[in-house]
Amino acid sequence: MYSIPALFLHGIIIGIAATVILDIWALIAKRAYDAAPANWAMAGRWFAHMKNGRYIHADMAQALPVRGELAIGWIMHYFVGIVYGLMVVAIWYIQNLAYPTLLAPFLIGLVLATCAAWFVMQPGMGLGVAASKTPDPLRIRLRNIVNHVVFSFALYVSAIALYDYLR
Repeated sequence: MYSIPALFLHGIIIGIAATVILDIWALIAKRAYDAAPANWAMAGRWFAHMKNGRYIHADMAQALPVRGELAIGWIMHYFVGIVYGLMVVAIWYIQNLAYPTLLAPFLIGLVLATCAAWFVMQPGMGLGVAASKTPDPLRIRLRNIVNHVVFSFALYVSAIALYDYLR
């Protein structure tokens, strides 16, 4: 069994690796399907406005721009990926699992991350629940699901790679 600091480090590594894989997937989807990439500047603007107590916007594009919003968006994207990686490792630790399983990555990477996008981030940015206020909500919902399935597998594969490396 690993120590708590080691598990913490594992969660950080797994979260970063899974987020990198997700970003590579986004590049592939952009080329293969002309899928619009995430706008991390708007996400950064949304996160930056939170320090002033503003969590919900009618239209994020109309919100006051924030210096460094693109960098803030990318940092928060990786921070959230790390948090999800830590949550996956915590579930495995609580379950006393010696080898990574698929349940925790899918619970966190697909279910929790998709719910966070649909019920927190998208409404907060003025896109409505599950992108309901966008021109093509079904397409965005499907893309969210596909991206989070990729992220779930990325969490699992990253954990397997780390586990095999540490043996």
